[in-house]
Amino acid sequence: MSEYVRSLELKNVSLAAQDVSPFPKGSYTGAVAADMVRKMVDYVIIGHSERRRYFHETSQDTANKMAETVAAGLKPIVCVDQPYAMSQLTALNDIDCEELLIAYGPTEATMVRIPEQVERVAEAARFISQIQAGKPVLYGGSLMVENVDEYVLIPELSGLFVGQSSLDAESFATICNKIGTSL
Repeated sequence: MSEYVRSLELKNVSLAAQDVSPFPKGSYTGAVAADMVRKMVDYVIIGHSERRRYFHETSQDTANKMAETVAAGLKPIVCVDQPYAMSQLTALNDIDCEELLIAYGPTEATMVRIPEQVERVAEAARFISQIQAGKPVLYGGSLMVENVDEYVLIPELSGLFVGQSSLDAESFATICNKIGTSL
């Protein structure tokens, strides 16, 4: 699949793995090492609230996954939420990564499907930027065709992290077009 997507030569389109193992390539049944996906994707999503909630992953697990991601030459997208953003982000301080993207996704928005208020998203993005200065901050949380316009306009954000709406091709294409015309 990744070879097909790359053959299309789509401008500004990259692929991401949804998760990787916190361990290097080895005998870890069911775990996919970052090194195993490095020729298929450019990014790896780590620390998602669902992984924290259902798999009881810690900030240290996320840091280990980020270290493996960076070692494999991939770009990490680290998901954070309030009120744990401080501990989630400070756990990453010892890992040197210029290409880190931070995706802010409040638990309520991702689990209950109620989008965070625009003002609160801007406030969270400012807070995250104080901890990880200069790193791009994305927002993800119940983004839909109907509300994406207001989030695109938040100056503290570098982009959006579309989840549920990306599962419907028509909705996702509409969101992408809206974002494209807003830039």
